[in-house]
Amino acid sequence: MLRTLCRTGGLILQQTQRTVPRLCVNPVRQRWASSLPMNTVVLFVPQQEAWVVERMGRFHRILEPGLNFLIPVLDRIRYVQSLKEIVIDVPEQSAVSLDNVTLQIDGVLYLRILDPLKASYGVEDPEYAVTQLAQTTMRSELGKLTLDKVFRERESLNSNIVHSINQASDEWGIRCLRYEIKDIHVPPRVKESMQMQVEAERKKRATVLESEGTREAAINVAEGRKQAQILASEGEKAERINKAAGEAQAVLAKAEAKAKAIRMLSDALTEQNGNAAASLSVAEQYVSAFSNLAKESNTILLPSNTGDISGMVSQAMTIYSTLAKPSMRVTPEVLEENREEAANPSGSPQEKRINE
Repeated sequence: MLRTLCRTGGLILQQTQRTVPRLCVNPVRQRWASSLPMNTVVLFVPQQEAWVVERMGRFHRILEPGLNFLIPVLDRIRYVQSLKEIVIDVPEQSAVSLDNVTLQIDGVLYLRILDPLKASYGVEDPEYAVTQLAQTTMRSELGKLTLDKVFRERESLNSNIVHSINQASDEWGIRCLRYEIKDIHVPPRVKESMQMQVEAERKKRATVLESEGTREAAINVAEGRKQAQILASEGEKAERINKAAGEAQAVLAKAEAKAKAIRMLSDALTEQNGNAAASLSVAEQYVSAFSNLAKESNTILLPSNTGDISGMVSQAMTIYSTLAKPSMRVTPEVLEENREEAANPSGSPQEKRINE
């Protein structure tokens, strides 16, 4: 039994010595082969690492961080997987957009191994597989967008690429955390046309803003003129109202003054010697009228007896008496005087003249 175990161990050791150089020569698996530790029976596994152990060529178990024990010769550490977040540069590649524009684009991929068993036996090289998947997915997603949407919807493009990668990498035990596009290079002619488009858009915005400013200025000027006209009309209206009110008050004042003068004149005429006073006033007005002749017009109408002042006064008093008789009111004093005259018909001529 001991001889059999020794022979089996020797054969496994020979196969290991033959296999290790091949792994080191292969550039794809060189990263994984160069970090494989030796079986020293007592092993210390670092944190955030998973060591996949095979026993006699078959998967046995995954070593947890800390102290672990292995059987020499029978157990071998086949894979070492890092559970940390891994950053992979996606090489620059060409892609065609929906509007047939060729783009040169590269990115950065962030992933993490969730299942070391699937990452070890599900795919030959997880990093290479995810990188190729990211490139093909990026070309596929860019073909669905136009050039303008590629720049505007960069975040949605990244999320679509991550979603597509995760759907295919679930069988590999790998989870893509995020994908970021680093640079997008366009052809020189397309770049020039984009620059011209940007300049035209800026000129358009400047023209629109200038026209809006002109319109706002015209509206403000028209609004100011409207308000000025409204205020001017309101001021003119208030001025006319005040002027009319003043003229009405003046007319009322003149009418009241004239009525008061007439009332005073009427009272004066009813007093003793009132007719003589009226005759004097008429004579004064007659003389004043003759003094203003030929001052305002060359046409003059003169009576035949311009020198007979007493005749003119008598004529004016006769007209006054004729107009005053219909409007004379019969007062109790007048009735009393008429009764006295009837009782005393031999009154003096002076008293009769006064009553008349």
